[in-house]
Amino acid sequence: MSVLVGKKAPNFSASAVVEGNKIVENFTLEQFLGEKYVLLFFYPKDFTFVCPTELIAFQKALEEFEKRGVQVIGCSTDTEFSHWAWLQTPPNKGGIEGITYPIVADTNKTISFDYDVLAGEYVEDFEGNVTVEGELIAYRGLFLIDKEGIVQHQLVNNLPIGRSISEAIRTVDALQHFEQNGEVCPMNWQKGEDAMTPSHDGVADYLSK
Repeated sequence: MSVLVGKKAPNFSASAVVEGNKIVENFTLEQFLGEKYVLLFFYPKDFTFVCPTELIAFQKALEEFEKRGVQVIGCSTDTEFSHWAWLQTPPNKGGIEGITYPIVADTNKTISFDYDVLAGEYVEDFEGNVTVEGELIAYRGLFLIDKEGIVQHQLVNNLPIGRSISEAIRTVDALQHFEQNGEVCPMNWQKGEDAMTPSHDGVADYLSK
């Protein structure tokens, strides 16, 4: 597993569904450079079971991300047409109707590969025949990218394990607190709590409270 933290986030250009019903081509990550933070998350498949709980939870928290200047983007290896159909299906029938943030179609698996969240791999035998080991779908990867396009946080869960939206928001808050105040955020830090100056004295002062 590659560690992308501290590195430039791999850019991409792919089809995506935006605003819940519009298919656009050449959706890129670089369009947000200098303008917004990006929370890019990968999920395995449309029309599954854990995935809609996560995608709908991100939508419910979308206002919290937006007021922090964060663009939420979902991505899976399904086609844009699969995304569109899922977005037109009501939640009580297994769909994700009502989601408005972009969902990218990584049909060629290149985005998942670049972010090193692709489960399964191509294998070539001695005769040059290519097969696939596992299934070429994305793990539950999550990447927080700053306005300069640098990955500041990454998290990758195996397929059965859903993520925490509140932890994603907490991580955004911690990054922005550091950027604005120069203070580092200790374990379980929450917005509004005391943080620490990055020094031995700062740690001592924090621990003495």
